[in-house]
Amino acid sequence: MGFDSLCTVKHGVSLAEISWMKVGGKAETVFYPKTATEFVSLLKELSVSKTPFRVIGNASNIIFSDEGFGGVLVSTLKLNEISVTETGFKADCGALLSACSGFAARNGFKGFEFAFGIPGTVGGAVYMNAGAYGGEIKDCLKEVICFNAECAELTVLSAEKLELAYRTSIFHKNKNLYIISAEFTLEKGDRESVHALMRENMNKRKAKQPLEFPSCGSTFKRPEGHFAGALIEQAGLKGFAVGGAQVSEKHAGFVINRGGATCADLKVLISEVRRRVYENSGVWLETEVEFCE
Repeated sequence: MGFDSLCTVKHGVSLAEISWMKVGGKAETVFYPKTATEFVSLLKELSVSKTPFRVIGNASNIIFSDEGFGGVLVSTLKLNEISVTETGFKADCGALLSACSGFAARNGFKGFEFAFGIPGTVGGAVYMNAGAYGGEIKDCLKEVICFNAECAELTVLSAEKLELAYRTSIFHKNKNLYIISAEFTLEKGDRESVHALMRENMNKRKAKQPLEFPSCGSTFKRPEGHFAGALIEQAGLKGFAVGGAQVSEKHAGFVINRGGATCADLKVLISEVRRRVYENSGVWLETEVEFCE
């Protein structure tokens, strides 16, 4: 490949083992940069060489193909440094959201409790404008450092320039931008109260979500004026299954891997759910999860 000297690399990686949905074939090559310098150098070389690649974080919102991924995957999980600032914290793109939430709480900040329990990384959360329990990334994001592959330069973008909206951002349409790190602005808060709210949010997750099964969290975006889970349940699809893939009996907004599910199973199930919900309610569900092929 020629890039092996830039950072740690593994070949023939099982995507089912690294993804939260636990499906997928093998990845030909996965790079694991440990520093921002390694990450940027790798992005530059891959871009210049026109090598097909995709950057992934914790793979908690991605469904990999049964055939695997023939290009290069770049994992950000070793890019996980978090540091305190006067008004909040900075974090590398691969830092886990729960780790960031705990870090903020320990340093006396509130406003990031909503992210506790979300399995994604900072990079993925900014990309998706992740949110839960009344909070969203856009509520506390100050700025991001990005690598612009078009000009091969680092750039700082304020949150106002990121077009953050419900489960979307500028990164969805500008594929030349790669998130390196992010800075968040929070308010000072009582540590005990912040930790109490984090525990409360986690207890809600355990009570309402099928955390005992592999999944990518909420499979569909929330339609305006509706809740995806309610529409799916009204269509009589709670518990509906295709192969090892199933609409959760605990929360119809979640598609889970009951065991032995394939990407093909999930595609058929999701397509059928969308079709039958539209027939029943006239609402066309959009997926929140992404397929990687």
